Amino acid sequence: SMLDERTRHARALFGGIAPAYGTPAEILSFGQYGRWRRALVRGMGCSSTDLVLDVATGTGLIARDIEKRYGCRVVGVDQSMEMMGRAEGLSDRVGADANALPFHESRFDCLVFSYLFRYVADPPQTLQELVRVLKPGGTLASVEFGVPPSPLPRIGWSVHALGVFPLATRAFGPEWAHVGAFLPHSIVDWANEWPLERQVDMWHAAGITEIKTRRMTFGTGVLIKGRKRGG
Repeated sequence: SMLDERTRHARALFGGIAPAYGTPAEILSFGQYGRWRRALVRGMGCSSTDLVLDVATGTGLIARDIEKRYGCRVVGVDQSMEMMGRAEGLSDRVGADANALPFHESRFDCLVFSYLFRYVADPPQTLQELVRVLKPGGTLASVEFGVPPSPLPRIGWSVHALGVFPLATRAFGPEWAHVGAFLPHSIVDWANEWPLERQVDMWHAAGITEIKTRRMTFGTGVLIKGRKRGG
């Protein structure tokens, strides 16, 4: 199938930066990136017998955290094979598009995804595909960048994300320059088009219940989790 423009863009964007991925993300998140990830994993509440799917696994940081914390099996999916090539210690890796997961329905006990929806053409459609492979009663959890809702932190974030960050990324080499330019604007566009209330509505519409949201670091990080109906 023809890859849509955003998918192609994501692939091009992350292909060249896989070896250093994490460091500029740390800068953009004011060093809170790891904290958000740990909070995400802690909130999932998996058991050791669970089969977990990590979509947009990248270099496998979240997958490894889940394996370490819960002792369960994690399958990592990413469309960027370069990124996954860096995913040391991750046992199960699958190269696939989040819109066409190569799994039967109701296959996984838990599903986690991170920084995904800004790179897909149709978030509700992608979410439906994620929910399809999740067991009824299974946990769905995500983390994404956000824009602070209150004015003062928002100004600080804008200066940092739109001013400091693009300059800082250049220090990591030429392949980071376009990431520095692109990433903050993609976050602003996402926050404008998909405010948190609208994201929650989208989760409800996809068959997710008991939805909880958590803004972290003034709202620069956003965690969402819920359970698939039934089960």
